[in-house]
Amino acid sequence: MREIKASQIVEVVKKLCIEANYNLPDDILKGLKIRKKEEKSPLGQKILEDIILNAEIAMQEKMAICQDTGMAVVFVEIGQEVRVVDGDLEEAINEGVRLGYKEGYLRKSVVKSPIERINTDDNTPAIIHYRVCRGDRLIITVMPKGAGSENMSALKMLKPSDDLEGVKRFVIETVEKSGPNACPPLIVGVGLGGDFEYAAYLAKKALLRKVGERHQDILIARLEEELLNEINSLGIGPMGLGGTTTALDVHIEVYPTHIASLPVAVNLGCHATRHATFVL
Repeated sequence: MREIKASQIVEVVKKLCIEANYNLPDDILKGLKIRKKEEKSPLGQKILEDIILNAEIAMQEKMAICQDTGMAVVFVEIGQEVRVVDGDLEEAINEGVRLGYKEGYLRKSVVKSPIERINTDDNTPAIIHYRVCRGDRLIITVMPKGAGSENMSALKMLKPSDDLEGVKRFVIETVEKSGPNACPPLIVGVGLGGDFEYAAYLAKKALLRKVGERHQDILIARLEEELLNEINSLGIGPMGLGGTTTALDVHIEVYPTHIASLPVAVNLGCHATRHATFVL
C-alpha cells in the first residue's frame, strides 16, 4: 500500500489551478493556429490571431487566459493501492483550489447557494469526479470551467427510435443555439449513453481529449468527423462573428445504456478549454 500525504495533494491541486488558468494546452493552441490558416473569413482570421496572441501573452506574463477563471472541476483517478494519510482527500483538493485561486490571483466565481448568490470568496467547493482504478498512482486533472460555455450546454433523453440522426440533430441544434455565447471556436464534448447524470459526466470528460484525437471506435470516430464538418458549416465562426471555424473539434464518449433509453449530453468548451494534469 503506497501512502500519499494530504499536504502533497494540496500543493499539486494548487499548482494545477494556476497552470490550467495560465497555460492553454498545446493541442488547442496548435489547433487554433491550423484553423487560422484555413479560416475563410478575414475577420475570423483576425479574431483567431488575437485569441492566439492572448494565449501566448497569458503564458509569458503568467496571468489568466480569461477573466472567467471558472469553477474548478477536478477529475481524480485513485489507484486501489493508494492510501491518503495525514488528512482527508476531499478537504485537501478543496484546500488546493482555495490556495491556487488566491495565489494565482484568479477570480473567485462560486456562490454558496444558487438562490442567495453569496460568494464563497475562495472558489470552493470544487466539482470532484472520482474513479477508482488499479495501481498505486493518484492522477489529478483540474479543469477550470467558465460559465459562458457551460451555460449553453444541454442534455436530452432521446428515444431509441430517434436513432443516430436524432443524436446529430440535437448536438448541432445545441451548438447553433449557443451562437457567440460560448466563445467559439469550441471544443464540443458529447456524452452518449449511460443514464441521465452519466451522459453529462461523459460530455464533460470528453473535453479532456486532445484536439485531433479520434475515438477508437470507427463508427464514433466517423460521427465526430461528420459533426465537426456540419458544425463548421453553420457559419457562426470565431467569437460568433462569422466564418468557417465554429469548432476546433468534436469529441464523443460513449457508455452502455438501458434498452429504452438514448441519453445524449453536449458540454461546450470555449476557445480557452483549459485543463492540467499531474501524476502522484
